[in-house]
Order: sequence, then C-alpha cells, then structure tokens
Amino acid sequence: MASNVNPTVRRRRLGQELRRLRELKGMTAEEVAERLLVSQSKISRLENGRRSISQRDVRDLCGVYEVEDHRIVDSLMQMAKDSRQQGWWHSFGDIPYSVYIGLETDAASLRVYDPQVVPGLLQTRQYAEALIAGALPETATADVGKRVDVRLRRQERITAPENPLRLWTVMDEAALRRVVGNRSLMRDQLEHLVEQSQLPHVTVQVIPFDMGAHPGLNGQYAILEFPDAADSSVVYIEGVTSDLYLEKANDVQKYSVMYEHLRAQALNADQSRQLIADIAKDYAR
Repeated sequence: MASNVNPTVRRRRLGQELRRLRELKGMTAEEVAERLLVSQSKISRLENGRRSISQRDVRDLCGVYEVEDHRIVDSLMQMAKDSRQQGWWHSFGDIPYSVYIGLETDAASLRVYDPQVVPGLLQTRQYAEALIAGALPETATADVGKRVDVRLRRQERITAPENPLRLWTVMDEAALRRVVGNRSLMRDQLEHLVEQSQLPHVTVQVIPFDMGAHPGLNGQYAILEFPDAADSSVVYIEGVTSDLYLEKANDVQKYSVMYEHLRAQALNADQSRQLIADIAKDYAR
C-alpha cells in the first residue's frame, strides 16, 4: 500500500487537519510557534503542506492542541510517516516543480491556460526537448533529457486505462504559430495535438488572434481539482525562480471565473481542432 501513497497529497491533508485543530483551539500560528520555540514560518509551511512534517512535529502539535483521542493522534502520525515517502518523480533526482507533479499525479481534473506553448501533457518528445533547451539555455543536456523524461512520465495520466486525468486546455493561437525546433517538428506536434484532442477526456480550445484582448493575457496558469472532497482545489502559477500555489476559495473562484471567460471566447473544440489541423498543413509546405 505504501507504494500508492502520494506524499504531496498526504502533506496537504495533514496540514489542513493541523490547521483545523489549531483553529478549534483558538490559537494563532504565532502563539503555537512561541509555545514550541520554533518560527512562525515553520508552522505556516507545515499547514500549507510545503514542508515535510515529522512524527515528532505531529506529537508536539497535538500536545499543544490538547488532542486527547489517541486514534486521532495515531492517524495523524501515520499521515506524517506516509508524507515522508517518495513519489515516482523522486527517482529522477531534484525536480524543481516536484510539489506540482505530486498534485497533478493525484488530481481528477486539470484546467490549463497557456498563451505561449503547447501544454506539457500534450507535447511530443521532440517538441519538449527543443522547448526546454530553448527556454533554459544554460541547462546541461543530461538535465534537459531528465526533464523531458519526467514530462513524458506525467503524460501517463492522460493515457491511463482507468481514471485518466480529465484535461481541459485553452491556448492562444500564438502557441501554434511559434516555431519551436523547426517546421517539421511543429507539424508533428500539431498533428499529435489533433490526435490527443479526440480523446473523450481531453478538450482543446484555441483563442484566435482576431479575438483581440482577453483575460488570459496576464499569463499561464492551471487549476487542479481532486477526487477527494477534503482536498481543496489549487491554482498553480509557474515562476522563473519559484512557483505560486493558491488554495484560498476566493482566489480559486476568481481564476475559475476567468477560465470560464477564456472558454467562452475561444473557438469550440471542433473549430479549434480544424484550426490546428490547418496550421499543421501550413508547416508541411
């Protein structure tokens, strides 16, 4: 059973439960930090699931919150133990966006908007290689290869025979027109995109240039939703040196509303597929 544990999701659930216990006790993170002689930032990181949590941390926090039910304490201790296990992505070494991969691995659905490139879950190997090498020019060839291998492994969520990831992606026409690698490579990528868009659990929409200004001009983002109601949705925004994860209901709602505007302004699935196919033909000339 341990091999099926997603440590990222375990940390999130554990952090949410610890926050709930703190709030029931009527304590602030600062007050808890003072009691345990640790920094307030540590308490915050434990609660938002961004930091590994030890069984000792859980024991100490349960002591502060005066949790007397040993079943609750034992359950939280087991979650802490599970959260320190390694996910499949750890076998690839240090991956800068490992938290995101952990979330994506457990997500039931993913809504993505990308104004510049084809989303990673729909990229061919050759496109991914050219894209990563171009976007990260100082990255060693071996590291580029590792990133590509991780990206292709992530794509298994799309092709899984049972419970595949429900993917809805909206992209700007610029992502189709930007020549990554060469024209032949782009033709293969767009033909692959057409093929993937025909899967029943994958929807691809394109916002054409003539749509003008639209809500997505602020940049790329993704919204992850999970099968367990206890796991709140997450908005993921990728950065150059650090990534941003938004989990507050108000933030998720704002990005969800913006995504609905993008869907409404984009071509529908059939029109988008036809545009992608036409541009692929242009690359063949």
